[in-house]
Amino acid sequence: MLERQSMMLFKKLTARSSLLVVMMFGLFTVMATGIASAQDAASIPTDPAVVGAGKTLFDDNCAVCHKVHGQLLGPALKDLSKRRDVAWSKAFILNSQKVIQSGDADAVALYEEYGKLEMPAHDFSDDELNAILAYIKDESAKAPEVAQAEEAPAAEEAVQELAGIFDNKYMSIILAVNLLILVLILIVLGLTINVLTKYLNEKAELAEEDRELASQRFDFRAMLASKPVVFFVTLLFVTLVTKTVLDGLFSIGVQQGYAPTQPIAFSHEVHAGQYEIDCNYCHTGVTKSKNANIPSANICMNCHSTIKTDSEEVQKIFAAVENNQPIEWVRVHNLPDLAYFNHAQHVKVGGVECQTCHGEIQEMAVVKQHADLTMGWCVSCHRETKVNAEGNPYYDKLVEAHNKRSKEPLTVEDIGGLECSKCHY
Repeated sequence: MLERQSMMLFKKLTARSSLLVVMMFGLFTVMATGIASAQDAASIPTDPAVVGAGKTLFDDNCAVCHKVHGQLLGPALKDLSKRRDVAWSKAFILNSQKVIQSGDADAVALYEEYGKLEMPAHDFSDDELNAILAYIKDESAKAPEVAQAEEAPAAEEAVQELAGIFDNKYMSIILAVNLLILVLILIVLGLTINVLTKYLNEKAELAEEDRELASQRFDFRAMLASKPVVFFVTLLFVTLVTKTVLDGLFSIGVQQGYAPTQPIAFSHEVHAGQYEIDCNYCHTGVTKSKNANIPSANICMNCHSTIKTDSEEVQKIFAAVENNQPIEWVRVHNLPDLAYFNHAQHVKVGGVECQTCHGEIQEMAVVKQHADLTMGWCVSCHRETKVNAEGNPYYDKLVEAHNKRSKEPLTVEDIGGLECSKCHY
C-alpha cells in the first residue's frame, strides 16, 4: 500500500517536473527570441549621417510606394525593425519575389493582401540597406503628423474665404444702397424742378428773360456736341485703345493658363496628389540639372508593368516601349532662348518648392501653366525671397556686410539676383 502511494506520488512529481521543464524551456525560448529581436533591432545604425543617407535612398527608391506613417501602395513601415527580422527585411527589399516564391508565409500573406503587386528588385549594398532601415527606425520614433496641424491651414483658408465672401457681399450691399439713394435723389430733384418750373410759368409778373430760362428744356443733342463731352469721349477712346495695344504687346510670349492635350492622359492629381509620388521620382534631373527633364517610359514602367496594365492609356506606354519610340509629350512651360533658368539652383540650393512656380500641381488632372513666367514675375520673386543663410558659412560675410547697411532680411536681390548676366548671357 505504501509502495503504491509512493509510486503515485513519484508519477505526479515526474509529470509536474516535466511540465515545469517545458514551461521553463518555453519561457527561455521567448526570452531568447526577444533578446535576439532586441539585438537584431539594436544592430541597425543610429548615426545621423547614416539616417540622412537612408532618407535620400528611401525618397529616391521607396517613397513612391511606401510611407513610414500610413499606407500608400504598400504597407506602412512604422516599427519595421520590431515587426520583422532584419535579415528578412533585407532579403525582401532586395528581391521580394524570391522570398515569396520560397514559400515564406509572411511574404506570401503580404503579396496576397496588397493585390499581388510586385515590388521591384533592388541592387542595394548591405550598407545602403542598413541606412534605409536606420531611416525607417528613426522616422518610426517620431510622432506622425497631427491631423489638426494639416487641417489648421485649410480651416484658416476657409475662414478667410468666408470673410472674403462676406466682405464682397457687404460691399455689394453698400453699393446697391448708395445707387438706390442716388436714384431717389435724382427723382426728388426732377420732381422739384418740375414743380418750380410750373410755379414760375404761372407767375404773370415774371420777366421775359426769366420766363425763357424757366421754360427751357434739356437738349440732349446739344450736350453730346459740346466741346467738354467730345473731349472726354475722345480721351476715353484713346486711353482704351492705347491700353488694349499695350496689353497685347506685353502678352506676346506669355502663355499663362496654357493647358495642351497630351498624347497620354497622365494625371498629376492621381499620381502626385492621391498617391503622393514625389516629383523627383519622375523628374530626376530637377535637383542636379538645368532641366527637370520629362520622365522616360522606363520610369512609368517601374509601376505600370504590374499596375493597371489593361488601361488604355497605359497600353500607349507599352506601345512606345515595344516600338522603341519616345512619347511625344507637348511642352507646357516655355522660356525664350534669351533667358537662362536652372532648376537645380532653385530647387536644390534655393529650396524652392515646385508649387511656387507650377502652382498646385498635385491638384491638376491636366497640367497648365500657372504663372506668367515673365521677367517682371521673376524679378519680383528675387526681390521678395529671403535667403536662408542659417548654418551656411558661405553666406557669413555677405550677411555681415548686409546687416551693416540694412535692417531688412537678406534677399536674392542682395546677392546679385537682379544682375542681368545672371539670366541673360
